[in-house]
Amino acid sequence: MFDAVRNNKRIVQGFLFLIAISFTLFGVDSYVRGTGAGTDVATVGDGKITQQQFQQSLRGQMDRARQQMGPSFKQELFDTPEMRLAVVNSLVDQRLLLLEAYKGRLGASNDMLVDIISNMPSLKENGQFSQSRYEAAVRAQGMSTEPFEAQLRQALTMQQLVGAVADTGIVSATSTAMMLRIQSEERQVAEIRYAPEQFASEVKLADDAARRFYDENQKLFQTPELVRAEFVVLSLDNLLSQVAVSDSEVKQWYESHKDRYQQAEERRASHILITVNASAPDAEKAKAKAKAEEVLKEVQKTPAKFAELAKKHSQDPGSAVNGGDLGFFGRGMMVKPFEESVFSQKDGQISGLVQSDFGFHIIKLTGIKAAKLKPLEEVRAEIEGELKRQGAQRRYVEAAEAFTNMVYEQSESLNPVAEKFKLQLQQSKFLPKEIPAQALPSLGPLGNEKLLAALFSEDAIKNKRNTDAVEVVQNTLVAARVAEHKPAAIRAFDTVRADIETMLKSKEASALAKRRGDDRLAELKSGSDKLNWALVKNVSRLQGKQVVPEALRAIFRADIQKLPAYVGVELPSNGGYALYKIMAVKPLDKLDESKQRVLQNDYTAMAAQEDFAAYLAGLRQRYKVEINKAVVESKDR
Repeated sequence: MFDAVRNNKRIVQGFLFLIAISFTLFGVDSYVRGTGAGTDVATVGDGKITQQQFQQSLRGQMDRARQQMGPSFKQELFDTPEMRLAVVNSLVDQRLLLLEAYKGRLGASNDMLVDIISNMPSLKENGQFSQSRYEAAVRAQGMSTEPFEAQLRQALTMQQLVGAVADTGIVSATSTAMMLRIQSEERQVAEIRYAPEQFASEVKLADDAARRFYDENQKLFQTPELVRAEFVVLSLDNLLSQVAVSDSEVKQWYESHKDRYQQAEERRASHILITVNASAPDAEKAKAKAKAEEVLKEVQKTPAKFAELAKKHSQDPGSAVNGGDLGFFGRGMMVKPFEESVFSQKDGQISGLVQSDFGFHIIKLTGIKAAKLKPLEEVRAEIEGELKRQGAQRRYVEAAEAFTNMVYEQSESLNPVAEKFKLQLQQSKFLPKEIPAQALPSLGPLGNEKLLAALFSEDAIKNKRNTDAVEVVQNTLVAARVAEHKPAAIRAFDTVRADIETMLKSKEASALAKRRGDDRLAELKSGSDKLNWALVKNVSRLQGKQVVPEALRAIFRADIQKLPAYVGVELPSNGGYALYKIMAVKPLDKLDESKQRVLQNDYTAMAAQEDFAAYLAGLRQRYKVEINKAVVESKDR
């Protein structure tokens, strides 16, 4: 099952990173026991995806984007219904995969866990795995190694499911060979082009042609109303750098919130499973129970050989190879009968038969980690980040009102508010009054419809007053003022006359080229071929760069029952007209095995993606996924 992991580590590590981030944000347990009501963003089966989980995941996405994009990062790109819905759908897909993996009793061995961690390049020092680097990396995420490893084990378990589904994407060699033959078929063509320039001398414009075009197309020559603005931005992120947290504050928080840092008891167990479906007939259940009782007698006779007997008898594919070992786990991570038995046993004790929906278990308790309080140093970074954000939030709430009042009361300048709140007074380029919604993000903090409307208002342009403070995204206020204004205007005819005449001549020359080409094509199809063909080329769907895409499509759509065959194509961007004479068709003589393998891999990957998308869609139907779009689309939540 883990061959795909071993053979595709780069892909898998990327997958594990994405999954592990989600685990880090709100824990493994919440994937299967989500809570919340009313304001939950989604329901997956019997579980919920809560507002807190959603917000933490969204912040995680923004933090990673901020690190990758640096100064070009724009928070407003994430503050859209589409982005928020995408984050929720990602969480839903992860939840579905984990639920299905649990249902299929998938698991990850200790050896696989060790292999993945020990081979991460960032955890190596002088080519060798560094335990200190590993512990430091885990601490940087506000975690300890035990829960991190538990979460990684869950991610590896999920990867088995992903790999199993993806491996079903199969494209046959026969289909690939057929496609390769189609793509590799060559057609020998000769070409003649009729360029517009050839007909330029034949073009005669009427004296008033340019003027008539100008009068009939005034909108083409209208320059938009423009403003250049100066603006200031007050945001929560800006205030974070102004907040300092003392050691005593960290300690005080830790002491008053110790319940948050309690690490629950975990237990380690091994088991031998004899499987039988919960809905199986009684006779089948009795047969499985009898088999389990026989194994139990062997275990009771030689308890020291439990691992050996698990390898021999257990029908759990995820743990049998490891002697039945399931690693450490907490409450809520196993089915109820199994959990009740494990958490009632003494260390080293072997249970009797325990029946669950999966079958009959024989369980050996192999370790106990008592509940404990995480030490301060382990959670210091997490607490400092929390306190800084709280401090910045308080400052923002206080500053927002003062900022809003100040830009209104001292509306003749933004300098006072910039000085008071230590903000940079920024300058924009010229901004048009009308701008498509999809282009707004390119304007950065000014890409807000309400703010742009305020900048083009009479009060801002004529009276030179500041705009009101506008919340462009959550926890971000922007105030602006017009530094320079250019009204909309129609360019004078004399300034555009030459451009109009050039355009009209080019258009007419292209029409003449097409007319000449159409005439010649009609002659060719009637059987008269007196043209001097040139530029003989061999083209195929794989090697078609010698001609433009429009020509390639026409060449391979042509009827080749009788050769030579002829096609004509109007070339893009006033390129004129081209005639093509198809003189010969050369099928692929011999399949290139390497090309066939590459093509088959490409098509297989496409098929796997389609299969996986269909599989997720099926899971959504099976687990009855519901997304609260009203909550997702609300900026206030």
